[in-house]
Amino acid sequence: MKHPWDRPLGIWHLAEHHPDRAAILGCPSGESLTFAELAARAHRAAHALRELGVGHGDVVGMALPNDLDILVWQLAAAEAGWRYVTLNPRSPAAEVAVIAEHAGMKALIVHAEYAGRAGAVTSVPIRVSVGGGIDGFTPQQEVLRGQPGSPPPDRTAGMALVYTSGTTGKPKGIWRDLPGTTPEVMADAMKTFAHAFRFTPLEGAHLVSAGMFHGGCQGFYLAALNVGQPLVIMGSFDAEETLRLIQEHRITTGYMVPTQFTRLLRLPQDVRAGYDVSSLESIVHSAAPCPREIKKAMLDWWGPVIWETYGGTEGAATIAKPHHWLARPGTVGRPIRGMTVKIMDDDGNELPPGRVGAVYLDGGAPAFSYHGDPEQTAEVFRGTAFTLGDAGRLDEDGFLFIVDRVKDMIITGGVNVYPAEVEAVLAVHPAVLDSAVVGAPDPEWGEQVRAFVQLAPGRDPSEEVAAELIAHCRERLASHKCPRAVEFRPELPRTETGKLYKRLLRDELRARSARKTDRATDRATDRATDRTTDQAG
Repeated sequence: MKHPWDRPLGIWHLAEHHPDRAAILGCPSGESLTFAELAARAHRAAHALRELGVGHGDVVGMALPNDLDILVWQLAAAEAGWRYVTLNPRSPAAEVAVIAEHAGMKALIVHAEYAGRAGAVTSVPIRVSVGGGIDGFTPQQEVLRGQPGSPPPDRTAGMALVYTSGTTGKPKGIWRDLPGTTPEVMADAMKTFAHAFRFTPLEGAHLVSAGMFHGGCQGFYLAALNVGQPLVIMGSFDAEETLRLIQEHRITTGYMVPTQFTRLLRLPQDVRAGYDVSSLESIVHSAAPCPREIKKAMLDWWGPVIWETYGGTEGAATIAKPHHWLARPGTVGRPIRGMTVKIMDDDGNELPPGRVGAVYLDGGAPAFSYHGDPEQTAEVFRGTAFTLGDAGRLDEDGFLFIVDRVKDMIITGGVNVYPAEVEAVLAVHPAVLDSAVVGAPDPEWGEQVRAFVQLAPGRDPSEEVAAELIAHCRERLASHKCPRAVEFRPELPRTETGKLYKRLLRDELRARSARKTDRATDRATDRATDRTTDQAG
């Protein structure tokens, strides 16, 4: 009998040879589908856009919520040879328009819920609305009407064109050559990815609880689906509902971001204890730093099933298996096969273990470029190695520890402060639900450490709470790392993948500082004018 990993797998193989096997167990639309039914929907979508003029290599944009439609259109692209861009559906129209133009989109598929956002973009030639009408868009049901559920001719593998880095600057499109092979080969190749994270073929179920537009979330739910694990799709994350679904569907795998862990841990103890999570085998997290105490608490609760991966859409880099993390708390793991991690100084010299520098990833050959941006591409590469903009260090055994984003580093009085360290301390205070630490302009020190905090339910902002949080930091950190001030916000600007929009907070602080300087200048000018007037009198 063949080992499960030795069998041919992939959605297209499963649809043909295991047609009645469940592919979707639950989703916001209330549907459940077999692999054969899911493949037939993808076939109809591929036929439909081809008939409208979308050809091999064309770019198709999607602004769709977590549900079946985004998956169907992704799978259609995967067998029709299209590049597809899954947009954050909550992005403003102006941002979508910029990406659409930059990518050269041929088609745009938008849910009616986002008519005032992506639905306001009319520069794309072919426009399809889902879930209702949008002016200037053709309804999906009309586009699909009469299309066959059989495979389209001339099937060839497509791939994602991912736009990233919206938190620090203009979005960048990560461009790779199309694979030039069949969709079956690409789907079966997902076994390697799934195997790395112990997604058991043809067993268990996968929970989709993060935003499906995000490349990290996509990689894991597509890996699960392609090894025969059916999906349970959440429309949006809710901590207790997550536990209920894990228990109901005996979930074995999933992908999460650290903010979801925080919200799960904030549930009352009796609620947490009321659900059975013993089915879990592999929950992977990435996208943002996870405070050690938060991850340790999740491992204590769920057991050694929390995996971590570091990298980006530009390329995977490391995997931290649960037992490795427990032995070296804070590590993001060792390099995956074929990848080398280097720590470099500002001059491009490789640093020894223990020294903090820029993290570079080297797969032996440049595997991507930033679409239409050769200068940005050249900026991140040193030879065949590239950086995602993080600072970190390696230990003697080659395990990587990420310190922070290089651009987020605060320099106060000439000393480096890494905000992630301060945020990790704030995260364990019971009053804190979320925090962001940034550098505020300071005329004496250059920058001062400033914390923005979203309080946990039941806690009200006050000077006393701010003082309590600063004291909490002072007990655990060197004084120069501690916030000089705490500001409270009802919510912090995070992406659905858990990344903080620190740029927005820094811009706000700089604008405030500029206004303060202008007012001080105006007062000084007024005083000088008054003295001149007095002397003239």
